[in-house]
Amino acid sequence: MKSSQDSVRRALRGLTLAAVCALAGCEVAPPRPPGAPHATFTATTFAALPGWNDDRVEAAWPAFRVGCKTLADRARTKATWHAPCAASESVDENDAVAVRTFFERNFTPYRVRGSDGADSGLVTGYYEPLLTGSRTPGPDFPAPLYAPPEDLLIVDLADLYPELKGKRVRGRLDGRRVVPYWPRADIDGGKADVAGKALVYVSDPVDAFFLQIQGSGRVQLAEGGVMRVGYADQNGQPFRSVARVLIDRGELTLGEASMQGIREWGRQHPDELPGLLDENPSYVFFREVPPASPGSLEARIDGPIGALGVPLLAQRTIAVDPRAIPLGAPVFVATTQPLSEEPLRRLTMAQDTGGAIRGPVRADFFWGFGDEAGQRAGRMRQQGQLWVLWPNGSAPATAN
Repeated sequence: MKSSQDSVRRALRGLTLAAVCALAGCEVAPPRPPGAPHATFTATTFAALPGWNDDRVEAAWPAFRVGCKTLADRARTKATWHAPCAASESVDENDAVAVRTFFERNFTPYRVRGSDGADSGLVTGYYEPLLTGSRTPGPDFPAPLYAPPEDLLIVDLADLYPELKGKRVRGRLDGRRVVPYWPRADIDGGKADVAGKALVYVSDPVDAFFLQIQGSGRVQLAEGGVMRVGYADQNGQPFRSVARVLIDRGELTLGEASMQGIREWGRQHPDELPGLLDENPSYVFFREVPPASPGSLEARIDGPIGALGVPLLAQRTIAVDPRAIPLGAPVFVATTQPLSEEPLRRLTMAQDTGGAIRGPVRADFFWGFGDEAGQRAGRMRQQGQLWVLWPNGSAPATAN
C-alpha cells in the first residue's frame, strides 16, 4: 500500500489545483466575492425564537448530552464546549424547567442567514429504513451492500495544498495515473474491486439505492437477527437527484417526486429503472455497526451513527452543511410538517451531514426508524429558518 500511496503523490504533485478538483470527490466551496461569508450569524434572544416556549426542549436533552461527550473531548472544540457540557452534568433531565433554563443561561441564539442575506431555506427529511436481507447471496437477495473496496484511494489534499486542509479526494490508480473512482453504473457492472466486500445482500435494489441516500439502516436477516449498517465511505462521484431527473424529463411533477413517487415510477417502468438509478453516479459503501453497550446513553437513543460520531435521536437531530453550521451545535428549527402548513418548531442538534445538504440555511430533519418515519421523510420538502445556539463567552464565525 505504501508504494501505491507514493505513486498517488507523484501523480498528483504535477497537477494544478483545478485538475485536482476535477476528481469528483474534491468538495471545495465555490468562489465568493472577497470578504463575503458563507453564512452570517446575528445574535438575538430566546424570546425571538418562534415557538421556543411551546417546545418540549427537554426532549432534545439526550442528544445534547451524548454530543457533549464528543465535543468536550476533542482538542479542536474543547475550549468552546467544556464549560456548558460540565454545567449540564448537574441538570435533572426529567425537569423540563431546569433543562430550558440551562439553555437560556448558557447559550445565545444566532439567526442564520446566507451570504446573500436569505434567512429561509430548504428543510428536507431522512430516516433509518428496515430492509430484508441475508449474509448469503441468492435469488431472493440479489442486491449487495459493500464495504469500501481495496482499490478506493483516499488522498488528503493538505499534503499537497495546505489551503485545502480537511479536503480529501477519492480515486483509483490506472497505471501510474490517478483517475476518478468508478461511478455507480461501473460498480454495479463489475469494474470495481469489490470481491469479498459484500456485508449483506438485500431483497430490493431500490431499497439498496435509497439506503445509500439515507446513509444508514437496519437489515432483518433471513438467518435471524438484525444487522445495523452505517456509512463507511463514498466513491467520490457527485450526487445527482434522480427525482430531479424525472422532473426534468416531465415524468413526475415536483409534488410527485417524493421517495414514494420514485418507487411507484419504478414499479411502472421496471426496465427503465436501472438506467434511472445510474443517473446518480454517487455510490456509498457501508460498515457493520455494533450494538451500543446495554444501559448506556447511546443505547437509550438507539439511532444510527451520524457524522459527529454519536447516535441520532429521532426528531431531535438534523444534518447540516458543516462549512456553515458548526457540527454538534444546538439548532432551533422553525419549519412546517411535511406537505402541511402545521408548524414544526423545535430544538435539534446538528449531528450529521449529507452529500445533498449544501448551504447555510439548509437542514435535513431526522425522523427516526421505520415505515412511518420513512413516509414523513419522503414527503418533507419545506421552507424553514434556523437559529444556532452558541455557548456564551464566544461566538460562531462571522457572527454580527
